Amino acid sequence: MRYRIREIAGQAGLSEATVDRVLHGRAGVRESTVREVHQAIADLDRQRDQVRLGGRTFMVDVIVQAPARFSATIRAAMEAELPGLRPAVFRARFHDVRDVVPALERVSRTGSHGVILKAPDRPEIVAACRKLTVPLVTLVTDLPASPRITYVGLDNRAAGATAAYLIEQWLGDRPGDVLVVRGHESFRGEDDRAAGFRAEMTRPATEVVDAVDMIRDALDQNPAIRAIYSLYAGAGGNAAVVEAFQGRPYDVFVAHDLDRENTALLRERRLSAVLHHDLRTDLRRACHAILQAHGVLPGPIRTNPSAVQVITPHNAPPVEF
Repeated sequence: MRYRIREIAGQAGLSEATVDRVLHGRAGVRESTVREVHQAIADLDRQRDQVRLGGRTFMVDVIVQAPARFSATIRAAMEAELPGLRPAVFRARFHDVRDVVPALERVSRTGSHGVILKAPDRPEIVAACRKLTVPLVTLVTDLPASPRITYVGLDNRAAGATAAYLIEQWLGDRPGDVLVVRGHESFRGEDDRAAGFRAEMTRPATEVVDAVDMIRDALDQNPAIRAIYSLYAGAGGNAAVVEAFQGRPYDVFVAHDLDRENTALLRERRLSAVLHHDLRTDLRRACHAILQAHGVLPGPIRTNPSAVQVITPHNAPPVEF
């Protein structure tokens, strides 16, 4: 065994006895627990170089409620940043969850040096955050009523205003209404994007939840829609939004997040622009804030949202990145 049971247990957030039962194939262990142990070993493999570095070790829990492709993007960005945090050694436990509250409760039980959280702004989640005894950093979307030490991520209000500006410029004097697509959950980041968009947009806008049937209904009811602003791509992604148009033309489509799917849509000219921010920078700032909260790094903890980057087909990266 390339890792000690204690290391695997710490990574998985399980007891050493439970890990021992899984590793030796003993009965009485849930299949989900077996998966957690194997995932912990896989995480340790990917973070092996970081674990071998000297310095104090910090275990950080990254809790994300998001579509799988965005959760994977966050995981990849975090693991890419880990070696650059030396001489401190960061190890990360990733929780891709539908229900955030049990994940926060589990962290409280198993122990951690900090939590990086992307979650909807709901009272029960804020209440669970208040029970944490470790530094909390909100990622991409804020929970201002929580005891978070800082927010890292995009300046969402500025991003929404940028989307409106781009759509107005591209449409110019041509007529056309705007379809605004948002997710099902109440994310503060989406609310801020929508507010910034409304403040800048002068054209009529129809807001719908990210569901193909709702988009099609909106298109049937309003033939004047010629532009799209996707606040946040849900499970179907922006490809599902394109598909909902079923060949009906549109002039402008502005979306968020430069993941693999959006990069492909951008290079195929089915997206006009993607509003992007560097997740690696955000996660590095989150880890630095946790170090500051523990007194390892000097200086006050500040919130400095990331500036929006406008990616077009002309400066898009290759699809495989």
